[in-house]
Amino acid sequence: MNHRPPGGNRRGGPRGAAREERVAVVLYTADLRVHDHPPLRSALAEADRVVPLFVRDPAVDAAGFAAPNRLAFLADALADLDAALRERGGRLVFREGPLVPEVLAVAAEAGADDVHMAAGVSRFAAEREERLRRALESAGRRLRVHDAVCTVLEPGAVTPSGKDHFAVFTPYFRRWSATAPRAVLGAPRSVPVPDVGSAPLPSPQVAGRSPGLAPGGESAGRERWRRWLADGVDDYEDRHDDLAGDATSRLSPYLHFGCLSAVESAERARRRGGAGAEAFVRQLAWRDFHHQVLAARPRTAFEDYRERGDRWRGEGPEVEAWRAGRTGYPIVDAAMRQLLHEGWMHNRGRLLAASFLTKTLYVDWRIGAAHFLGLLVDGDVANNQLNWQWVAGTGTDTRPNRVLNPLAQARRFDPNGDYVRRWVPELADAAALPGGRVHQPWKAADGERPDYPGPIVSLDEGSARFRDARHLD
Repeated sequence: MNHRPPGGNRRGGPRGAAREERVAVVLYTADLRVHDHPPLRSALAEADRVVPLFVRDPAVDAAGFAAPNRLAFLADALADLDAALRERGGRLVFREGPLVPEVLAVAAEAGADDVHMAAGVSRFAAEREERLRRALESAGRRLRVHDAVCTVLEPGAVTPSGKDHFAVFTPYFRRWSATAPRAVLGAPRSVPVPDVGSAPLPSPQVAGRSPGLAPGGESAGRERWRRWLADGVDDYEDRHDDLAGDATSRLSPYLHFGCLSAVESAERARRRGGAGAEAFVRQLAWRDFHHQVLAARPRTAFEDYRERGDRWRGEGPEVEAWRAGRTGYPIVDAAMRQLLHEGWMHNRGRLLAASFLTKTLYVDWRIGAAHFLGLLVDGDVANNQLNWQWVAGTGTDTRPNRVLNPLAQARRFDPNGDYVRRWVPELADAAALPGGRVHQPWKAADGERPDYPGPIVSLDEGSARFRDARHLD
């Protein structure tokens, strides 16, 4: 039973008495949109007025969120959400401080009975949700948590017999594909908001942000999705690994912040149909897969999902060269420099950079994951950490000892060297290193070698080190 505090808003009352209006709070976290938003639509259906609330919680920053690129993108997204709510007669209430007391204060100020929010999957999100639930119940209020707001299917929606999650993607994908998601919800026409105080929204001018960072917000995300659905998705199956072609959707930041709905994205892609749309939906399933693994095994955010007995190497000059894009392997360096400039990296580049660090340099995956989280605008715990573990061979990959050879990968996915020339200006002169020769600049004649470092390790040496560490010989 939901107990309300004395004097709280109530429906009904004695026959003939005036009905007091009911108020609910919608607590936004990683779901910064008005389209297909179950917490907002549920609150509007049950209450007369709602308080759309975002709390800038210092605990979230302390947990690693406060990377400049994500803070700048967040500021864009909050401003866009506020504008969308104002178009519907409402506004976003912004507060700064520890989340639980701030939510309690807003609920008391508004006289709200219920607080609606999206479910999270990380250990941090689960603990935050439990603290908020207990505090609201002590105050006579109720927390309403909604599933499948940030994913297509909620973690635990499909499970293998006798287990709490799928550890291998292919059987998960079969079950995921056969399970109908919830219905897509339209954006509300009206969002009436009571008179509740708000702090000013944060500025997007954040020191240290990448110069090529994409704009944040639901409007930008929906426009990018509209253009890509019209012009790009049909070729996605054939071109998603084409580094120079840049033919991926680039929607991951908008999905990460919830500016786009994963449910709506899957529904629209399925409606479009074709091999490209099916390949895109499969990527959404991978995203859900990692969320269900993390929800079942929260410690995989920082511990091996499958222990391999690794004796990882740590920090050192090779790691610094990798971070700076100065490994001497142009395809790896191009990917790392794209990350520095855009706060984003092509997915094939992510695989190459991660394989080089963990398999060729044999450096702890946690070092690479932390660097990515410091720069990626779409960096979240589930996808970042578990993708790193997949590449490192400590995660769910069924071939844990595979090594991506950067030269073979370059020949396959950047055969003319256009991606390298775009991101490594030292190698941009096509006359000196034409075509695919750019991938091995150390083979240029002495007088033609560019001002670019030689390889920090030979591939044979790296392979031997990894095979010895994993006892593969």
